[in-house]
Amino acid sequence: MNRTTTRWILALTAVVSLVAEAGATPRASRGSSPHVCSATAAALYAACKAQTLGDAFLAKAKCSNVTDARDRRQCLNDVETEKADAKHTCREMRDGRRAACRVVGQNAYDPTVDQTLFDDPHALVHANPYFPLAVGNHWEYRSPGETDTVDIVDETKLINGVRCVVARDVVEKTTGESEHTNDWYAQAKDGNTWYFGEETADLATFAGDVPRLPEVVSIDGSFKWGRNRDKGGIIFLASPKVGDAYLEEFSLANAEDVTEVLSTTYSYGAGGDLDQLVPAPLAQIMCAGDCVVTKNYSLLEPGAFARKYYAKGIGVFLEVEVQTGEVVQLVGCNFDARCAALPPP
Repeated sequence: MNRTTTRWILALTAVVSLVAEAGATPRASRGSSPHVCSATAAALYAACKAQTLGDAFLAKAKCSNVTDARDRRQCLNDVETEKADAKHTCREMRDGRRAACRVVGQNAYDPTVDQTLFDDPHALVHANPYFPLAVGNHWEYRSPGETDTVDIVDETKLINGVRCVVARDVVEKTTGESEHTNDWYAQAKDGNTWYFGEETADLATFAGDVPRLPEVVSIDGSFKWGRNRDKGGIIFLASPKVGDAYLEEFSLANAEDVTEVLSTTYSYGAGGDLDQLVPAPLAQIMCAGDCVVTKNYSLLEPGAFARKYYAKGIGVFLEVEVQTGEVVQLVGCNFDARCAALPPP
């Protein structure tokens, strides 16, 4: 994204905001439109179209400097194809945001942060059993294409006056690519767990480099509450109910994840569609009619969604991508006896 487009999108975020619900203490600004969510979807659609046009002109400029006539024509043809695809994606994102408005409502998203309502991360009053944040906790997840390790490290970060715990998440892919992320979580005294931001870096190696070492190729998705009008959200509710819907993060055109609660009483064999792609031995170890299942999706990736499965005392033990069939499952942890008997993926 070029700097001009970035400044325009950030200016738009100063005027309109997306929505939140379920424990996020939203507050509509004085004199704001009663349909802020829909207005946001429209503004972001306009921004997306403008960015598509700008990207196309930039790509054409690069094509102009290809001296071989055949390669130059192919380059320009590719630009037109990519522009058409990007326009289609803009429309899909607009439609997805409109659908999200029906789920989470039309109010402006403007949660307030009262530092006195949050726990010291090292002395939690009402620790959320489905999202344990004790320092030293370690999880390992695997799928056919990657290994993911998560550690709650002995570090904190003060954001908006709230001291957040740091979760270090490292994804290593069989392709050689990796993703390194620091997530910042804060536990409220009422048990709600908040997501204050993340710094993430995608790394890759390239043939021909000497030495062939990983290098950062993207920091997309990084955000922090209070920077560039970005805001955090709920990562897990204290008392989730079926039908609850909320934003995990609010960084427009960068990080916009939505969560919907599908079940709070899941057990394998009684879950209907929720059993799809679930390894029975794993669920039977983790769930006795008390697992929480959520639907998670990004408003930047139209049509894609995952289901996450949470066990009391452990947190996430399974994530399934329904469309692709990808299954990421817990294979180890260091703080619960059940992890000693986990089945292989």
